Amino acid sequence: MERKIETRITKMLGIERPILCGAMQWLTKAELVSAVSNAGGLGVMSSATFPNAEELRAEIKKTKELTDKPFAVNLTLMPSLAPPDYPSYIKVCIEEGVKIMETSGRAPEPYMEQMKGAGMTVIHKCTVVKHALKAQAIGCDAVIIDGTEAAGHVGENDIGSIALWPAAVDKLDIPVIACGGVGDGRGLAAALMLGCEGATVGTRFFLSEEAPALAAGKEMVAKYLDETGTTLVLRRFQNTTRVLNNGLAAKVRELEMSGAPFSEIAPFVSGRRLKTAFDTGNMDDGVLTIGQISGIIHDVLPVKEIMDRMMDECFAAMDKYRA
Repeated sequence: MERKIETRITKMLGIERPILCGAMQWLTKAELVSAVSNAGGLGVMSSATFPNAEELRAEIKKTKELTDKPFAVNLTLMPSLAPPDYPSYIKVCIEEGVKIMETSGRAPEPYMEQMKGAGMTVIHKCTVVKHALKAQAIGCDAVIIDGTEAAGHVGENDIGSIALWPAAVDKLDIPVIACGGVGDGRGLAAALMLGCEGATVGTRFFLSEEAPALAAGKEMVAKYLDETGTTLVLRRFQNTTRVLNNGLAAKVRELEMSGAPFSEIAPFVSGRRLKTAFDTGNMDDGVLTIGQISGIIHDVLPVKEIMDRMMDECFAAMDKYRA
């Protein structure tokens, strides 16, 4: 019989394993989202992949054909010259029966009435404890707390996960989900031992068979990256982002140091360019968000195998020092 880990998060979300898939633009679509949910975790779809709410609706419908398990949709509430119509995205999620919303970027306060009025569970992703406390105060049901090791937007404070996770646990009453540096079962065990009630996993699921990026690119990342394989860009614009340390990232850093305006840098960091990298398998073609944990991931596996292995490793780590 499989050993289980039950936490407030597994009970709240109706999942069997305390593992959430990080929302990754272009990647967390129906195939990957459903695979994580079918394996007992929570798949999280990135709404930023879809230019309008009706395209999001189509992907939600496709996901429901592939799984009858819970899954979530992420809204990334970042400043934008042309912000998405967030209420229409939420409306589609409500109409399609999505029960769990994950938000990131700014606090979701303007949208809480719409989401909570529909009975949704709302999880907000933060990079510092004061923002997590704000999320709790406005009615979020749980928070994801994101250490600087994570891929993507890591905040401006450079707080490592091992310090940040327990700091959040000590201050909050709602469940805390770890993020940033969890790529195997040892990381999951560490998160649980530090008081978190689940973990968000991104880079490990990017390096899965179900992630919709060309296999050659995923194999290259798995084969060659070590713990020095990422870098930070866009700090000058207060939008610090952890990415693959490739030639394009070096170009972005060079432009930042020269004082170039964001309009000159934007074409190099665009989501469309990243999609091209995924589609061609040439990971030098885009600024690829990826976590430091990529240094310990050396294979591309099916999602279920990843999650089975993660749980086995988690129990082995927790059992190791038992008398």
